[in-house]
Amino acid sequence: MNTIQLECFIAVSEHLNFSRASEYLKITQPAVSHQIQTLEEELGVRLFKRTSKSVALTPEGLQFLPDAELILRTAHSAKERLGRHENLIFFEVGCQNHMEVNLFPPVFRKLSRQFPLLRPSVRVVPFPSIFGLVENQKLHAALGIKEEQKKSALNFKELYSVPTACVCSPSHPLARFETLSQKLLSGPFIACPPRLIPGTVFAAQSRILSELTPEQQYFTENMESAFTLVKAGLGYTLYPDAAPARDPGLCYIPVTDLPFLPFGIFYRFGSDHPVLKQFLKEFI
Repeated sequence: MNTIQLECFIAVSEHLNFSRASEYLKITQPAVSHQIQTLEEELGVRLFKRTSKSVALTPEGLQFLPDAELILRTAHSAKERLGRHENLIFFEVGCQNHMEVNLFPPVFRKLSRQFPLLRPSVRVVPFPSIFGLVENQKLHAALGIKEEQKKSALNFKELYSVPTACVCSPSHPLARFETLSQKLLSGPFIACPPRLIPGTVFAAQSRILSELTPEQQYFTENMESAFTLVKAGLGYTLYPDAAPARDPGLCYIPVTDLPFLPFGIFYRFGSDHPVLKQFLKEFI
């Protein structure tokens, strides 16, 4: 199926006359007939009832007409966009959850002033899959925690050294503390998926869960779900606290006997993307 076939089909549908359709399309009538015939053969149905005096759409033709119009509009729209976007600068970055998405707007705002043709996009990809996308050049850069025990071929620019925090609702009993130790952590715990948290946080989470009854344990499939349960006051969780990415409706209390973690930007060594260098400078 191609756009010429669809244009011929739609023109004949509108004029119900092959001669007028050929005049409208500025091609010969046999060419229009050939395109309709090949389209019918491809679809395996008759689209028109044809006699020596009239042309009419079959039920199948009526059914196919809106699809043909949509396909043709989509094709023309794509062609137009590609024609206009030759000079646009596409820049794809990633992060691991929707809290980190909040870090991008001020950076994109600055970059758009320097690069008016910049067209950034953000992908939310669970840890650690996101780093493979950077290595394979599917993303130009990604936010994340650097774990010393895990080697990476990527460059890393540290933005913050972040504490592991107890994250809870303002009404939670732990919210009254300014700092906490692991011994002071108490109450129902909301566990984050192991693949989405650094190893040190997972180890602390495992110790906490081992001391709780099943009634005090909540297990979630993603960070958004965990933070939703925290907001509901069902318990607390542990998570690296990158302050600019905080949820304003929650309390973040540093756990002083858990290590600080480097949070920053991963990117490929030697990347020649025109925006990446400035992106790294602006992302503070």
